[in-house]
Amino acid sequence: MRLLLIRHGEPDYEKDSLTEKGFLEAEYLAEYLEGEKIDKIYVSPLGRAKDTAAPTLKRKHMQAEECGWLREFPAQVIRPDKGHKINCWDFLPQDWTNVRDYYDRTLWASTELMKEGEVQKEYDYVTHEFDRLLEKHGYLRNGNVYHVKRANRDTIAFFCHFALECVLLGHLIGASPMVLWHGFCAAPSSVTTVMTEERRKGTASFRISRFGDVSHLYAKGEKPSFYARYCETFDSDELHD
Repeated sequence: MRLLLIRHGEPDYEKDSLTEKGFLEAEYLAEYLEGEKIDKIYVSPLGRAKDTAAPTLKRKHMQAEECGWLREFPAQVIRPDKGHKINCWDFLPQDWTNVRDYYDRTLWASTELMKEGEVQKEYDYVTHEFDRLLEKHGYLRNGNVYHVKRANRDTIAFFCHFALECVLLGHLIGASPMVLWHGFCAAPSSVTTVMTEERRKGTASFRISRFGDVSHLYAKGEKPSFYARYCETFDSDELHD
């Protein structure tokens, strides 16, 4: 089975929709996905994800199933340098990297700061719903791998959000989402592909074959959006914090 994790196009967060560039990105993405075999599409309930999915659904004459747990990962904490609540997936590197537990897949949500934000509760909810969906498609989680109830070559697409995408990826490959949130960057409208490997009959694992692909933009001469990144050098006029 193949999973396509698709981040929404360049967002207009105030309107929970897309910018003019974001709508263009969604069209280019749809043109690319039109030629891809996709068997089922799931979408976040947030407007920016649904607006990104709309052109693809139209081209492929498909309908998406809306899943509440696919919304952007909502847990918030009081970040050390801010003094007020902020997304748990947006830390300064000098703060989170000094806490060894954040690198551990089982301990990252157990720090006092994360406990106060009930981050583990939200993480468990999302991953539980994700596993329920995978079982529906034939793959039942068994420890850190998946029991193959119905082997298939279906392609399942998810139109969602970057932080949520990292939660799903971390769950599949056994990694702390803190490392993925801060060590990877998926540009708006990018596509990440994850595939099953069944090296012994009945047992499957998931493997990332491409991350954050925006070749559909390059094919049209469109530069990827800067959203999700911070300044390359501090003396630039790019986003600092």
